[in-house]
Amino acid sequence: MSVIDDLKEAFAGESQANQKYRAFARKAEQEGFPNVARLFRTTAEAERIHAEGHLRALAAIGSTRENLQTAIDGETYEYTTMYPPMLEQAQAEGHRAKLMFGYAVKAEAVHAGLYKRTLEAIEQGEDLAEVRFYLCPICGHIEFGAAPEACPICGVLGTKFVQPV
Repeated sequence: MSVIDDLKEAFAGESQANQKYRAFARKAEQEGFPNVARLFRTTAEAERIHAEGHLRALAAIGSTRENLQTAIDGETYEYTTMYPPMLEQAQAEGHRAKLMFGYAVKAEAVHAGLYKRTLEAIEQGEDLAEVRFYLCPICGHIEFGAAPEACPICGVLGTKFVQPV
C-alpha cells in the first residue's frame, strides 16, 4: 500500500466519522443531551480538520474552476453510475434504502446542474450571481433564489427548506 492509498483511506474514514458524529449529535440533542451533542459536534469538526488535511496532502484541492469540474464529475458519476444500481437493488429487496437512494439519484442530478451553471459564471470571470440557497432537509434538493412551494423531489413543504451558511 502506498502513502497515496493511505491518504485516500484516511480521508474516507475521517469524512465518514465527521458525518456519523454529526448525526449522533442530532440524536443526542433530540434525546435531551445537549452536552453530549456538543461533544459529538466538536469531535466531528476535529475529524473534518483531519479529512481536509489529508485532502490537501493528496493535492486534491485545485482552483475554483478545477474544484467545480471535480464536483460536476462526482455528482454526475453519482446520479448516472453509482446510485442507479443501488436503487435497483434496494427496490428488488424491498429495503428502506430505496427511499434515500431514489432521492439521491434526483438530487445529485440537480447538484451537477447547479455546479455546471456556476462553472459557466466562473469561466466568464464572474462569481455566482445568486446569494440565496435553499436546501431540502429531507432529500438534499437545492434551489437558488427562493424555496419552492413544495420540494420537486420529495414533496416536503417549501417552508421546511433551510438556508445553510
